[in-house]
Amino acid sequence: MRRLSWLACLAALTVTSALLASCSSGSSTAAGGTSGATTTINLGLPTSVTSFANADVAVAQARGFFASEGLTVHVKNLASGVPVVQGVVGGSLDIGASSIEPVVNADAQGGGLVIIGSYADRLTVSMVTPASIRTPAELRGKRLGIQTVGAFREVMTRMVIENAGLTPSNVAYVPVSSDGYIGALVQGSIQSAILQQEQVTNVLQRDHSLHVLVNLYRALPDYF
Repeated sequence: MRRLSWLACLAALTVTSALLASCSSGSSTAAGGTSGATTTINLGLPTSVTSFANADVAVAQARGFFASEGLTVHVKNLASGVPVVQGVVGGSLDIGASSIEPVVNADAQGGGLVIIGSYADRLTVSMVTPASIRTPAELRGKRLGIQTVGAFREVMTRMVIENAGLTPSNVAYVPVSSDGYIGALVQGSIQSAILQQEQVTNVLQRDHSLHVLVNLYRALPDYF
């Protein structure tokens, strides 16, 4: 369906806002192809466990698509886009998948990054809360799940509460692993989470007392 080179396909298949590479990245060996040599790439993903959102990278590994193009790809799972960007800037990663916010912050500080692909042209996430929370203003004093400050889910959370006249000091941030949001919502240890669409479908099927409080694309259609 996608008639692209595999490098471009790798960029398109990540499920974050940007796939980035350091301008000075140079750990690869000779390119693959007729020579039989391989290129080694250290690829960072912004989830502690490879998730549905990163399924295309996992499939490419399992089906040998990378290998057939002369690529040896070492996937490293990290907690969020923040350490991914840090790894690309620092040289421990050749390519990283991250939402755009840590990339912009790093670039503003002279990180020397290049964005080589994007998976979407709009926000594809929603804030899910208990149905008893009817407006963002009612998040005051609640426990809100995030990754780390400055990472995508925290930025989205902050935009929602600030639009309601709140600040992070009016809520309690709770660090949650990327694969732990659904469980934390169902158990009630947090009262909000920013979820990808497939996670929204999953959690609403599991717990009918939850609902979508804010569809981020509808709230911020011009964000990208």
